Amino acid sequence: MTTDNQVSSHKQHISDVKLSILDLAPVVVGATPADALRNSLDLAQHAEGWGYHRYWVAEHHNMPGIASSATSVVIGYLASGTNTIRLGSGGIMLPNHAPLVIAEQFGTLESLYPGRIDLGLGRAPGSDRRTSLALRKDLNSGEDFPELLAELRAYFDASATSYHAPVRAVPGEGLNIPIYLLGSSDFSARLAGRLGLPFAFASHFSPDYTRIALETYRSSFQPSDTLKEPHVIVGVNAVVADTDEEAAWLGTTMQQQFLNIIRGTTGLVQPPADMEGKWTDRERAGVEQTLKAAVNGSPETVRGQLESFIAQTQADELIITSMIYDHQARLHSYELIAQLAGKA
Repeated sequence: MTTDNQVSSHKQHISDVKLSILDLAPVVVGATPADALRNSLDLAQHAEGWGYHRYWVAEHHNMPGIASSATSVVIGYLASGTNTIRLGSGGIMLPNHAPLVIAEQFGTLESLYPGRIDLGLGRAPGSDRRTSLALRKDLNSGEDFPELLAELRAYFDASATSYHAPVRAVPGEGLNIPIYLLGSSDFSARLAGRLGLPFAFASHFSPDYTRIALETYRSSFQPSDTLKEPHVIVGVNAVVADTDEEAAWLGTTMQQQFLNIIRGTTGLVQPPADMEGKWTDRERAGVEQTLKAAVNGSPETVRGQLESFIAQTQADELIITSMIYDHQARLHSYELIAQLAGKA
């Protein structure tokens, strides 16, 4: 099993890294999940034309503003409407599922769309405590993730079927589906390093752990049949518009999303708004701390922010998420980023 790893000696420009997209299929006020999923397909089709490398969707549950809960189904929908861009999960929360089911689902996707499917895996529930219980039937916090991962990988390994006999993943067995470990701390970083797998870090909501997690991954990395050198993908929140002022206005949607997280509430994605009076000083500080690695502004402003981030992380790939209320503005943001990289 191989990945498309490429290593640059010292990365500091946008053109030095691959650009990808992380999509939560946002459901905005006044729209439905069906609208959100159609918008995701439209974005994936545009992203393919703009030269983005991969397009991942994330598993979240019990969240009215996110329509990607049935992640494997969404991936199939997006793959059916595109031709070349890689599609995958960012990620499947493996402890929510029987490994056999995920092997069969992604085996089916790879059989239908060969050479285009990625399997990104995380260990968090992707929701609140009560929903976790509905999904998992117990409140384990992912401690058995390494064992679940080993079981899943064995289903793909045709030489290991005797271990599971007579249970086999069909489709799935013998297929080359790249596996990526996702994390917001150093747990999966260490595991990915030990197993020689590529690692994707959620800097878009856990910026304080970025340096520690990446150092842990790189220092613990052991070459494998999958990967000879570390491969790092880093998540980035980005809002890009023609002017700094417009980007700041559009970015208030994302601020409201993270404010709701701090408050423990959920809801539809809100339109831009004047944030004055919407939050306390403490809440504002919390949102700004979470979003301190986000990029926001005009193309030239964002160029400097992204290149500083690339130089600091030495990421091989940036996976960009843009929580923007208006779909056309969201498309424009991703197009402007691609233009910065000389892709669009």
